[in-house]
Amino acid sequence: MELRPIVPGFAVAPQIEPEDMADLAALGYRTVINNRPDSEVDPYFAHEAMAKAAAAAGLAYHRLPFFPGEMTAELIDGFSAALDTAEAPVLAYCRSGTRSSFLWALSEARHRPLAEIIALGAAAGYDFTDLIDELREQGAR
Repeated sequence: MELRPIVPGFAVAPQIEPEDMADLAALGYRTVINNRPDSEVDPYFAHEAMAKAAAAAGLAYHRLPFFPGEMTAELIDGFSAALDTAEAPVLAYCRSGTRSSFLWALSEARHRPLAEIIALGAAAGYDFTDLIDELREQGAR
């Protein structure tokens, strides 16, 4: 399991396994956000299996599938709402962590300056420069 912290209380990761939920709980995580569509994974990693493993580990679990190339306002709003109500620390995951990091950046554009979002992404290994127009549309300056 490769955790990539972006800010205190929030990290992203490439695909995790159901068994990782207990490890996440042991590390202190309280909430998991699954951004991986079931159509990308075999049943072992499907939403139901991941939700069941999260519940068994005592973790809150949110499912917000982000299909490649299909960023929507509803998805950004859903991610923001999940973060606003989630008990931290939070881990969001997808295939590589990139889509989850993009959702974080776009939801944070409502609260953080553009330069800070870009720098935080870069420090975690994610390049948000292709999102600059979208970040500005969400309110980042």
